[in-house]
Amino acid sequence: MEDNLLKTCLYDKHVALGAQMSPFGGFIMPIQYTGIVDEHNSVRHHAGMFDVSHMGEIFISGPDAERFVNHIFSNNISGIPDGKILYGMLLYPEGTVVDDLLVYKEFKPDSYLLVVNASNIAKDYAWICAQKEGYDVEVVNESDSWGEIALQGPEAEKFAVEVLGIQSLSGLGFYTYCECQWTGRTGVAERMIISRTGYTGEDGFEIYASHEAVNDIWDKLLEAGVLPCGLGCRDTLRFEAGLPLYGHELSDDITPLEAGLGMFAKIREKEEFIGKDALIAQKEAGLTRKIVGIELQDKAIPRAGYPVEIEGRQVGVVTTGYRSISTDRSVCVAMVEKPYTELGTPVEIRIRKKVFPGIVTKKRFYETNYKK
Repeated sequence: MEDNLLKTCLYDKHVALGAQMSPFGGFIMPIQYTGIVDEHNSVRHHAGMFDVSHMGEIFISGPDAERFVNHIFSNNISGIPDGKILYGMLLYPEGTVVDDLLVYKEFKPDSYLLVVNASNIAKDYAWICAQKEGYDVEVVNESDSWGEIALQGPEAEKFAVEVLGIQSLSGLGFYTYCECQWTGRTGVAERMIISRTGYTGEDGFEIYASHEAVNDIWDKLLEAGVLPCGLGCRDTLRFEAGLPLYGHELSDDITPLEAGLGMFAKIREKEEFIGKDALIAQKEAGLTRKIVGIELQDKAIPRAGYPVEIEGRQVGVVTTGYRSISTDRSVCVAMVEKPYTELGTPVEIRIRKKVFPGIVTKKRFYETNYKK
C-alpha cells in the first residue's frame, strides 16, 4: 500500500527517526515520534516542528488575477497589501466547500499564492482551472517543487532567529509573510517564504523552500533541540484551538455558515463570488444545523462519527473528538440540529451501547497565551 502513496521530501528523515508512518491525504506521513502527548505539550510550552510539505502551492498571476481570485474565493482580497494572507474557502455554486485555504498576496503585481490541503491538490487545481474562462490569468500548480516546515510554539521565534538566522520575524504580524533567501550547504542563495499563521493556536511560522533547503533547515532545527512532531498532535492542537479540518468540520456537504465560519464568506462586502447566492438563500431561510462544541461530563472519549442524541433521538454527529491533552476534559465538535445548538444545551453522546451526558459549549476548548 505504501508504494501507492506519495512521499514528502523529508520522508527519509522521518524513517531514520523511527516515526510511526501512516497514510494521510494520499501521502505516507509521520503520525508521531516520541508520542502524541509529548509532542503536543512541547508545542504548547516550548516548540515543535512539523513536516507539512504535503500541502499544495498553486500560483495565480496575470492582469485579471485579483478579480479572478475574488471570484473563486469566499474572502475579500480587494486591495490587500503585499505580504498579507487571508483565510477563506473555494465554494461550489451550492455554497458547500471545495476546500479551505490561505491566499498570499505576493510581493509583485497581480500575483497570488494559494496554499491548499494535501488531499485536495488535484481537485482544487482542476476546479480553479475550470473557472478561468473570461479571465486573463495563469494558474500554475507548483506543489511538487516546494517543501514546507511548520515551526510552532512559544519558542518558535527564538529558534527561527538564533538557529536559522532569520532576523526579520519580530515585525512580522499575524497572517502576514515575508520573503528572504536561504543559503544552505550548496552556498547558493535561493527563495524562501516565511509566514506567521499557525494551525496550533500557538505562535509559529511556516517555512517554504526547495526540497534541498527544507532538508537542511530540518537538520539545523533538529540539532538545536526542536522536537519533531507528527500529524497526530497537529490534530489535537488545532482541535483544542477550535480550528476546522477539511473532511470533518468542512466538506462538500457543509457550508461556511453551518461550520460557523461565515465571517470568512464576505456576502455583504463582495458583489459576487461562486456560492454567494446559495449562502444568502441559506441565511435568509435560516440554518437547520450547525457545528458546535460539546463537553462530556465523563472521561469517555467521543470520536468522529459518534451520534449526538436528545432523549434517544439522534440530532447530530461528532466530527472530531478527544480527551483534550491541555485541559484533561472529554470534548468534541459536532454537527447538530439547530434547535440544540445554544450554549448550555444538554445533549448525549452515544459511545457504542452507552450514552454519556454532555453540554453544548464554545468550539475553542483551549485559550493560549499567544497575543496575535
